[in-house]
Amino acid sequence: MHIYALTEKGNQLAKKILAFYPDAQSFYKPENFKQKVQQSFLQKQPLVMICATGIVVRVLADVIKDKRQDPPVLVLDEFGQFVIPLLSGHEGGANHLAKTLADKLNSTLVCTTANAYIEPVYTLGVGCERNCPIAYLEDIIYEALDKAQLPLPVMQSINSIDIKADEKAMLAFAEKTKVTFHTFDKEKLATQEALLSQRSEYVFNTVGVYGVAESAALYAASELTGKTSELVVPKIKNTKATCAIARSFKN
Repeated sequence: MHIYALTEKGNQLAKKILAFYPDAQSFYKPENFKQKVQQSFLQKQPLVMICATGIVVRVLADVIKDKRQDPPVLVLDEFGQFVIPLLSGHEGGANHLAKTLADKLNSTLVCTTANAYIEPVYTLGVGCERNCPIAYLEDIIYEALDKAQLPLPVMQSINSIDIKADEKAMLAFAEKTKVTFHTFDKEKLATQEALLSQRSEYVFNTVGVYGVAESAALYAASELTGKTSELVVPKIKNTKATCAIARSFKN
């Protein structure tokens, strides 16, 4: 996430937002402002713009493509009274990110997209070898996020099977990113079997479910909404870790 502020009051708000998102970067009145913002946008960085909406529209006009490719763009006033998801509301996760930020700042969410009351909920599911180095877990998570064209702050939680509740890499990643980590027993994960994109007999014989990452992501999303969930990114893997992303919707 990249945060841009053009006034001193806006810069103070940016610092407050950084406390919620420690992996974000903040820029205060940077040189070559338009070029810098466009560069962040093309890098798929979620943008939090603390300035007038008109400024953001003019700066990004040349690089906007479509809601399936563009990163989420939020606009805030310098006092933090209002949070507006300007671009990539549903598909890109801007609506959810805006609501999350508005809740943290105790601000008013100004959502103008059609059916704005239908809110997507995204969750990560992960699996890994015992004592997996965190680099492998990070790599596969960010690869999944890149495939989904979604930023990490949109994810409600990181999830796995209960035998991974003490897995150091998972705990360290959750602590580092401030994303909640949940684990579920195999009986709960098994309820998602019909929705899996693939089934592994090896995984079933080892832990009792046919897929940890997909099952955990699907179950976590469904638990948050009380509705059926779906896979946005089916399981991907590297040599030591797996990841999947699921989505459900709540009113």
